[in-house]
Amino acid sequence: MPTRSDTPSQDSNEKGFDSKAFLKRLTERPGVYRMYDDSGNMLYVGKARNLKKRVGSYFRKSGLAPKTAALVARIHHIEVTVTGSETEALLLEQNLIKSERPPYNILLRDDKSYPYIYLSGHSDYPSLTFRRGRTRKGEGTWFGPYPSSGAVKESLNILQKIFRIRDCSESYFKNRNRPCLQYQINRCTAPCVGHIIPEDYLADVRHATMFLEGKNPAIIRDLMDTMEQAAANLEFEKAATCRDQINHLRHVQEQQAIDSEGGDADVIAMAQDAGIVCVVVIIVRGGRVLGTKDYFPRFSLEQSDEELLSAFLGQFYFGSATRREIPRDVLVTAMPDEHELLAQALSEQAGRETRVRQNVRGERRKWLELAQTNARQTLLTHLASKETVYRRLLALRDLLDLPETPSRMECFDISHSHGENTVASCVVFDENGPLKSDYRLYNIEGITGGDDYAAMKQVLTRRYRRMVNGEGKRPDLVLIDGGKGQLRMAREVFEELHIRDIPLIGVAKGVTRRAGMEQLIDALTGRVFRVPPDSPALHLIQHIRDESHRFAITGHRARRDKKRRQSALEGIEGVGPKRRRDLIRYFGSVRTLRDAGVDEIAKVQGISKTLAESIYAALHDE
Repeated sequence: MPTRSDTPSQDSNEKGFDSKAFLKRLTERPGVYRMYDDSGNMLYVGKARNLKKRVGSYFRKSGLAPKTAALVARIHHIEVTVTGSETEALLLEQNLIKSERPPYNILLRDDKSYPYIYLSGHSDYPSLTFRRGRTRKGEGTWFGPYPSSGAVKESLNILQKIFRIRDCSESYFKNRNRPCLQYQINRCTAPCVGHIIPEDYLADVRHATMFLEGKNPAIIRDLMDTMEQAAANLEFEKAATCRDQINHLRHVQEQQAIDSEGGDADVIAMAQDAGIVCVVVIIVRGGRVLGTKDYFPRFSLEQSDEELLSAFLGQFYFGSATRREIPRDVLVTAMPDEHELLAQALSEQAGRETRVRQNVRGERRKWLELAQTNARQTLLTHLASKETVYRRLLALRDLLDLPETPSRMECFDISHSHGENTVASCVVFDENGPLKSDYRLYNIEGITGGDDYAAMKQVLTRRYRRMVNGEGKRPDLVLIDGGKGQLRMAREVFEELHIRDIPLIGVAKGVTRRAGMEQLIDALTGRVFRVPPDSPALHLIQHIRDESHRFAITGHRARRDKKRRQSALEGIEGVGPKRRRDLIRYFGSVRTLRDAGVDEIAKVQGISKTLAESIYAALHDE
């Protein structure tokens, strides 16, 4: 337990928080620190093995990420609580995050407990039912946790089909005097009215328990023995029931995509893009994948994958309102910071060893790959979802003071290699997200290599001159990936074409050139928008800008590769396939041909002096 708590620091002066005075008397013991603004609101809570070193790292003169610097600038005072160990500090940190929800901490919005399957403690006729959250009441057995209620219902549905275990409440069971509908549709054996003896019912319960533990082969062997014994005793109806159960179980086994060496594990992967983080948790119990759960934690500080996973795992296992079941293995795609401390805390809470692992083989490696694939796909689906896009569009409309929500947005970017093979991209987004059928690539010609301003002017002129002439769709918003130079060219094009009713916004990377620190510049008014890094409007702009950048690079690489595959002799008037073959056969390579003079080239059969001069000029760009 915490041993003491510092009072708020009074070492604030007119310039802000006096960090030197505060750090001078700060202890080096483990504990938790809490940062507050001048209104007394908690900004951030963190844990530390050495409080003095950890808190001091926020006040170094250089090297802070911009978002961390923004946090430090708001600090009015800091409170610390010293603990007896790092594990206590971790648990206290998660309790404070859960109760205070500081804006600069990663926050998990989904705090519901996992669903379970509960086998009641009835001595003769126990039931299998759905339960949300595990409690210590009753004498039954718990199976799970499952990642969703749908996964529980699917398992219960299979169990009722195969083993016909009752799912009714105790009061309903005790007051029946005739079978219910479940018996009529062959989903229950009607133990409430004595249609099955306790011995046979408990045998079905035992098989259902084995099924939930992933022991399908053992159940099938047991049922085959029972079927053969029943057939020998001329109990053909019982033998037929066993046969049907075996067929159902084999069908379920075929549907199991993953049935492995066994073991319990939580498999956790993360993906992030456009200011959004998606964490996928796959629940594995008894070697069977029970399902997945997706999380989209909110975060405000610039953090690596390792830091994000560390913060997520702390809240996931220790910050929940209900205690989560801790498996023997926590498999992660990136090793979280302080993973040894996390493993120690998990082991103490579980009462046995729990490992946090990344480098695994066999089936566990497949689980990790499956989790990573799910994380990427879920994030892409989330970014493209209508609800997400619409919410971002509303935020963008409010941010830019647009009269209406934009339904068509176009973004332009330039890509080249040292000024060669310049390509411009135009990507289009509408209310459903990327509209890839309207994407366009433009090959830029006739400009000085590397002149991005001239390239931007050329592509915008080509695109919007057609629009003014009645060809092509009209956008509601145009975004330019670049700073004031590119935006100035865009403004000149719009003025030349007399386009005055389409908002024109430049997306500049800012001084630090970091994601989340972009500046938005209005071409017409020169207004610079300072957008919070967690703004949905900024996330939408980042998504559009990144897609424009990706599409431009893809187009540039395709053009560059095509040029590399194309012979330098192609495109020279009078030089067809036959003469190209003759030239290469005579000189051996284009490089040797380029070093040759006009007279030497004219020695090739079929090449006149005039044609040789044309070839020489083409190879030397004259």
